[in-house]
Amino acid sequence: MSNNRAEDVAALQAVLVDSYKAWEAGDADGMVANYTADATAIMAGSFRDSRDVIRQQMALGFEGPLRGSSTHNKQVSIRFVGRDGAIVISESAILFAGETEVPDDLRKVNATWVFEKRDGQWLIAAYHNSPVLLPS
Repeated sequence: MSNNRAEDVAALQAVLVDSYKAWEAGDADGMVANYTADATAIMAGSFRDSRDVIRQQMALGFEGPLRGSSTHNKQVSIRFVGRDGAIVISESAILFAGETEVPDDLRKVNATWVFEKRDGQWLIAAYHNSPVLLPS
């Protein structure tokens, strides 16, 4: 196993880019290709307790309200937890069909991605997002 964190950072970023590309393609299978089988996701108050459930929910979204959408993503930080764990924080938002930029900061979320390195490959073990709170 490499001790080079630069390689790990690049691998984590590649997993995220693949996930974002799959979203843009409306590809639910591609979205979860780098998720662990026991991955969890909390989005908009819903709890999804496995890669299969996450894939099913994303497929429904891509067939309905998320059809033709993409995402805006800005990486905020990467922090390693031991040798085989990492936490990535990002600011994200959904761009609905026809949108080229996020029209309203109220649609942005802070996202937490928990990664686990299994058999030399970084996989998403958990995802959670929460709305960005704007200064009052």
